[in-house]
Amino acid sequence: MTTEPLVEALLAVSRSMVALAARNLTALGADVTLPQYRTLVLLAGGGPQRSAVLARELGVAPSTLTRMCDRLVRKSLIHRFHRHNDRRSIWLGLTPAGRDLVGHVMRARRHELEAIVRSAGLTAAPRELTLLHAFVRAAGELPDEEWWGRWEASADPVEGAQAMRTSRLAPKPLT
Repeated sequence: MTTEPLVEALLAVSRSMVALAARNLTALGADVTLPQYRTLVLLAGGGPQRSAVLARELGVAPSTLTRMCDRLVRKSLIHRFHRHNDRRSIWLGLTPAGRDLVGHVMRARRHELEAIVRSAGLTAAPRELTLLHAFVRAAGELPDEEWWGRWEASADPVEGAQAMRTSRLAPKPLT
């Protein structure tokens, strides 16, 4: 049994999803690139992360991540911090504004996907849904309801965190 037709179909779906994300970012006036948005999504789903781990997850050099995060810090979408028990590592987390941006884009994508599914008259049997969930997990992502649960907590204060005040790019205290 060949996997080529399935891979080709998934490539087409992937292009559609990237286009959908780009359209939603533009429609919402979000001043972020797709790589910056992917960073925000990873922080929303995975919680605060060490910068080195996030760079590996994104498949970029640490210096590339630093420049990207500099921009996201200036836009008040993420913040850098140290944990009290780990002063050497730089951690990155979402600000409430960053979490809200991800939530708005995800909701807009959901509405647009619902409209596409409705207009195409698509439905899915339990077996197809199981296959889609297995694909999502195999790709290292979370099913939607689990992702939203993590999104809820993604901008909560991090226990043991201390804001970086020495950096010229340190976040301003939230008021």
